[in-house]
Amino acid sequence: MTITVLIADDQTMIRSGLRLILEDQPDITVVGEAADGAEAVELARRLRPDVCLVDIRMPRLDGIEVTRALAGPGVRDPLRVVVVTTFDLDEYVYGALRGGAAGFVLKDAGPGLLVEAVRAAANGEALVSPSVTVRLLRHLTADGAPDARAKDVPLSDRQLEVVRAVARGRTNQEIAAELFISLSTVKSHVAGIQGRLGFRNRIEIAAWAWENRLIDGG
Repeated sequence: MTITVLIADDQTMIRSGLRLILEDQPDITVVGEAADGAEAVELARRLRPDVCLVDIRMPRLDGIEVTRALAGPGVRDPLRVVVVTTFDLDEYVYGALRGGAAGFVLKDAGPGLLVEAVRAAANGEALVSPSVTVRLLRHLTADGAPDARAKDVPLSDRQLEVVRAVARGRTNQEIAAELFISLSTVKSHVAGIQGRLGFRNRIEIAAWAWENRLIDGG
């Protein structure tokens, strides 16, 4: 099936470049472009693309506000948003992930990672640039206060292993190989963890793990 994408960026050259990268793939089609955040929200709600690529700094509404409007808590039928930006400051990363983003990719990460992030989001997965993952991990383990829910939510040892793997950015296939379990079992564990913790995606699982010091900063 073809993955439909909306691109939101206030720079025409950036939008054109992203379109060229994505439409060079046989399974991806760009269905719309937005030059500011408000237009992005309007187009996304009307076109219902599989994935929205959203820049952080845009006029009218910034990328975090757009992400919250399309994928944040309380959105009845959320869309999948991948934040694409040149800025890797911690507050932007954290705000985007907490806003419901399904991925966070730096513009200099290369076309391969961009395409991979779009495909991952379309498949219900989440991908964050490795450099961003490290920065966010250090930020949260250094400054974040543990969430009280960590003490109240019972997870099995196997579920905790899956949580740690998700927090390190592992794919389902990689988790299956590391833990010597089937891919379907990994998916079942992830779904169970999301249900138990009340989360909608892997990004929220990862953020929860980092906040609660379930993995170290190594």
